[in-house]
Amino acid sequence: MADTSDFRNGLCIEYNGKLYTIVSFQHVKPGKGPAFVRTKLRNLETGKVVDNTFTSGVKITTVRIERRPYQFLYKDEVGYNFMNNETFEQISIPESLIEAYDLLKEGQNVEIVFHAEKETPLQVDLPPFVEMEVTYSEPGIKGDTATNTLKQATIETGAIIMVPLFINTGDRIKVDTRDKSYSERVKN
Repeated sequence: MADTSDFRNGLCIEYNGKLYTIVSFQHVKPGKGPAFVRTKLRNLETGKVVDNTFTSGVKITTVRIERRPYQFLYKDEVGYNFMNNETFEQISIPESLIEAYDLLKEGQNVEIVFHAEKETPLQVDLPPFVEMEVTYSEPGIKGDTATNTLKQATIETGAIIMVPLFINTGDRIKVDTRDKSYSERVKN
């Protein structure tokens, strides 16, 4: 058992019978009334972020989680198949546990978060940025760069993201996996 003074970003807690991670928190001491902690919690089953307020000092149940390195192998009708980089055992994960599944490519290293006591996978975390090749993009019109205009581009995994006009088919780009946005062009 812990209390609200133990809150930190990334802490996994059990709340209302479900598992949540703390995305952000803020201790508030108003002039009148008791202190409280305002939090943003991400549900590990659905990925939904909810706001919640805890009275300062309230007891909470923490859950021990482990992050383990895995490598993405392939996708089949069962789900996404990963191999543990240390023990070489394979595991199949359903699409619902992977936030940016359309940015996974074969051989890519990820971290899978496991519930330590139950040994069940909770979510798959991709690295913050991945390098991808643009497989299709409409050509940009020369001189059409007065504003930060974006166009659609298809990358090697089949995902469609918005990129600047100067990106062409065959370019390698860095994609932010947290919001599936263009980050920068990669120099060859």
